[in-house]
Amino acid sequence: MEKILLIDDDDGLIHFLSRFFKRKGYAVMACTTGNMALERIVVEDFDLILLDYKMPGLNGLDTLKQIKSRQVKTPVIFMTAYGSTDTAIEAMKRGAYDYLVKPFERQELSRIVSEALLLNAQMKQVVRLPGAVPPSAASAPATGLQIIGQSKPMQEVYKLIGQVAEKDVSVLIGGESGTGKELVARAIYHHSRRRDQTFIAINCAAIPENLIESELFGYERGAFTGAERTYIGKMERCDRGTCFLDEIGDMSMAMQAKLLRVLQEGEFERLGGRETIRVDVRMIAATNKDLAKEVHNGRFREDLYWRLKIISVHLPPLRRRTEDIPDLVKYFLARFGAEYAKPVRTLSESAMAQLLAYTWPGNVRELENCMRRALLLCSGDIIAEEHLELQAPQQVQTFSPHNHEQLLESLKSKLELLIPEILRFSQSGIHANIIEMVEEILISKALAACDNNQVQAARLLGISRNTLRHRIKRHHEKHLMDTGEGKGGV
Repeated sequence: MEKILLIDDDDGLIHFLSRFFKRKGYAVMACTTGNMALERIVVEDFDLILLDYKMPGLNGLDTLKQIKSRQVKTPVIFMTAYGSTDTAIEAMKRGAYDYLVKPFERQELSRIVSEALLLNAQMKQVVRLPGAVPPSAASAPATGLQIIGQSKPMQEVYKLIGQVAEKDVSVLIGGESGTGKELVARAIYHHSRRRDQTFIAINCAAIPENLIESELFGYERGAFTGAERTYIGKMERCDRGTCFLDEIGDMSMAMQAKLLRVLQEGEFERLGGRETIRVDVRMIAATNKDLAKEVHNGRFREDLYWRLKIISVHLPPLRRRTEDIPDLVKYFLARFGAEYAKPVRTLSESAMAQLLAYTWPGNVRELENCMRRALLLCSGDIIAEEHLELQAPQQVQTFSPHNHEQLLESLKSKLELLIPEILRFSQSGIHANIIEMVEEILISKALAACDNNQVQAARLLGISRNTLRHRIKRHHEKHLMDTGEGKGGV
């Protein structure tokens, strides 16, 4: 149960807020002075603090300063009376998450509190790497998340995280949807020098284009119809902290230019404002798109691309690290078993074989959902094949005769599925054998497509007829040797 601390000397407001939050399932504690609150936060952790400005003794700004000096990461929402918003803006500059103007609107109160509690969870739920404990994790709860996998591609990812986490540089994380890009971003944050500051995650694809500027950079009161108060944007709230921009490949060119200015100059203006706001923000970005190709096609700024890609981390798809699947399954079963109080020890051999053979288009996220569903459906303590729900194999894709790029991408993706499996069970000489096999199949299919006309088949393959005849002969002789017919066998 999430815990909220109320700091206010108004008994009526404390009563209202306590009832409001308890109905939503939160635990609530109240303090009537700043000094009482400071004593309380030393001995008890909270998920959110609501702090009033006018109180006996320490006022709200001084209390906030003391809270931040104790390196308490709990988000603080500043409460102020109508007409004193300048004080609220000053509180934001000192590290408050947001502010509320009395009297509250219930909908606005619910929205801000929900966002602040999500921020708190992202900052405090430590993401661990195999065998590593972040410096801030000494008192971290056992419910922290962990990146799972000992495969060679993941070892490279861990090494990069370790090398760059404490360096104040931008990081670009690439990889297909569901590979765990946000987890890596949060792991970098938890291992960084900014781990005691704010971490804010923003999904660029989830925010409408006409709203993303105000969401990132904020707006002044009266900037547009409905702007009834000054809104502090995510960048300003993230000052001295870390900002994670997910799906940055979906950001418009106009917004890319504004973001570039933040990266280069560390400054921006709120929408409708004239004051230049300066911030110190570490940027981590992620995308499932090929940004180099987006730059080439004019959909992404080249200067922003290179600004973000000081360090690049690429997450492999699950199909390229199938040896990590058993460890991932074990982790998810333990996690969901505890969550639903339903321990399931293991999978049957046939169920595990099915997981290992599957291509996982949704990557680790799909495996996570698969394990959650299987655990809930399983009535015993062993998950069987019938408890797994996997997508049916995709139909063979057809291509336009002019779409060579699409064809090559499809071929590449299929080879990425096959080659790791071949290497797992291969003997020596695999390179020559694979090349020989591909060439034989290619020649066979070309001849079949040309009704065994060697001239047409050679033209289709882009080789001379003599070269084609030589290779047909070589493959034929090899086949005879392999079957024993070339040695006089019967």
